[in-house]
Amino acid sequence: MSHQDANAVPKYTNRLAAETSPYLLDHAHNPVEWYAWNQDAMQKAKTEDKPIFLSIGYAACHWCHVMAHESFEDEPTARFMNEHFVNIKVDREERPDLDSIYMNAVVAMTGQGGWPMSVFLTPDGKPFYGGTYYPKTRRYGMPAFMDVLKGIANAWENQRADIEQNGEQMQQALAQGGAPRVEEEILLDKRTLELAFNGIARAFDSENGGWGGAPKFPQPMTLEFLIRSYTKTRDELVLKMITLSLDKMARGGMYDQLGGGFHRYATDEVWLVPHFEKCVNQIHLALPE
Repeated sequence: MSHQDANAVPKYTNRLAAETSPYLLDHAHNPVEWYAWNQDAMQKAKTEDKPIFLSIGYAACHWCHVMAHESFEDEPTARFMNEHFVNIKVDREERPDLDSIYMNAVVAMTGQGGWPMSVFLTPDGKPFYGGTYYPKTRRYGMPAFMDVLKGIANAWENQRADIEQNGEQMQQALAQGGAPRVEEEILLDKRTLELAFNGIARAFDSENGGWGGAPKFPQPMTLEFLIRSYTKTRDELVLKMITLSLDKMARGGMYDQLGGGFHRYATDEVWLVPHFEKCVNQIHLALPE
């Protein structure tokens, strides 16, 4: 959904206006001088000796729209992006091949992935820095998007050798299947499970169920862990965390009253407004008799 007034004459029009993807067309009037993924974009990056900012998302992605509204529709941010980067926007539903390649890179760099995917590349397409959603101002424990842009632009000017080395190493790692980090095997014991439970209990929302604030995810693995714990301990606190969370999920907007199943997550902390993408058709959680 575009944040532009449907009846207003667009102030800006970029190259995405020639695309057919609804997701790309939704960004066609950003002040960011977006390119689609093509040879023109790559040649521009090489000719002007600029790094590439690659943004990958899809139409149903809530945080893609949030980042677009906060940053890509913001004129000062767009000016900085246009001056220091060649900016490419990709619809992951059109190009799952690119999405897979660069998602592997982001996961290798950060340990996690998601959308919108934000990746910085050398002019020949090698990823050297990446992440997902960056807010306009520093929050959620994440840096502000403009701070990231300024840091990358500075590094490109003053630490080019390090960037190119990182890009080369990442390309080699991806060619070898991602080169996953080998970590020492950790055996689960009673103390480990107790620590996990204590962390879950501290983060529990005793009023609305679930864990944390907005956006709020169902977290079926957490619920399954608690059910196993309750089977063993019959602890009333554990039962409350399970039943309150499931009741709130089922009675809120997370549950699809017509089609069944749950949406991927709620965009608020009270399970009212769902992210309009189905995650699972059913969550099979059975309490012991």
